Amino acid sequence: MVVSGPSGVGKGTVLKHISSFKGVSVSVSATTRKPRELEKDGEDYYFISREEFLENIKKGEMVEYNEYCGNFYGTIKSKLEDLLKKNEIVLLEIDVNGASLVSKKLDCVKIFLLPPNFNELKKRLILRGTETKENVEKRLKQAYIEMKDIYSYDYVVVNDEINNAVEKIKSIAKAESFKVKRRKFEIEEILKSLL
Repeated sequence: MVVSGPSGVGKGTVLKHISSFKGVSVSVSATTRKPRELEKDGEDYYFISREEFLENIKKGEMVEYNEYCGNFYGTIKSKLEDLLKKNEIVLLEIDVNGASLVSKKLDCVKIFLLPPNFNELKKRLILRGTETKENVEKRLKQAYIEMKDIYSYDYVVVNDEINNAVEKIKSIAKAESFKVKRRKFEIEEILKSLL
C-alpha cells in the first residue's frame, strides 16, 4: 500500500500509528536531508549522503526516487524486498511521482492523504518549526501540484484527526486483503479440497 500526500499532512505520524498493528510493516525511505530533532536513522528514514544515494541509483538499487526541495528521497530495493518476503501488508510513504513508478512495478493500492484544508496544512508546516518561511511556501506550492494527481489514486483519506485517519486506512487494508486477486492461493487450496 502506497500512502502519498503533501508535506505536512501527517503521513509519517499516521503510518507510525499503523505500523504498531500485527501484520503491517512500514517501508523506511532513504533521504539525503539531515535528520530533524527526534528522528532516528533506520526508523524515520535511512539518512545517507548524496554520494551514497547517487551510487544506489547508478547500481539500480532504488525502486523509486525523487529530488524534492534540494534533497533526494527514495525506496531502497533490497529493504523493500526484505519486507515483502514477510508476506505482510507493506506501507510505503512516497510522493506522487514515486507512487506512479511503484504502481507500474508492483501490484499496490494507492491512498492519498489530504489535510482538512489548505490553511491547516500551512499551520502544520509552520508548527513543525523545521522549515524556513521560504521552504513553507515551496512546500505549499508543491502540495498544490501533487493534489492534481489525486484522481490516479484508489482511495483518499482526510487527515482531520490522527485516529480517524488511522482507522480509515486500516479499513482500506482490511477490505483490500479480501479481494479475490489477493486470496488466490487460499481459493485454489479450497477448490482443490472440493475435488
